[in-house]
Amino acid sequence: MSGQLPSGFEVLEPFVQIWARPTTAERAALRSASAPEDRQAFFAAASPLLDAAMVLLDSRPLAELAPNERRLMDLFLSLAHVALAVEIQGPDEVKSAPWRDRLRITRSATDIQNIAGEAA
Repeated sequence: MSGQLPSGFEVLEPFVQIWARPTTAERAALRSASAPEDRQAFFAAASPLLDAAMVLLDSRPLAELAPNERRLMDLFLSLAHVALAVEIQGPDEVKSAPWRDRLRITRSATDIQNIAGEAA
């Protein structure tokens, strides 16, 4: 499906179905469940667009973001999880996943923002 993201982010369309998750718990679980090559591919495609995404997403209040912009935000919130795996953990990601999975995320500040944005 194309047109899921704002103009300028078309290269990330193939990643939306997998990585654009609405909650922190889903993003964290996906990080643990994903294959290293999938994390690397997403990281390689998305990280060069981080500055442009932040400029767009910071241009107006969260409650005023269009659905495709909210999807972009969810995608880049997943990038934060993936960046830790790729840049920091690297080959040790697999060894740390069982420990990370013991931390149960029930709600985070980004989840609260998503709920507030949907209610507006």
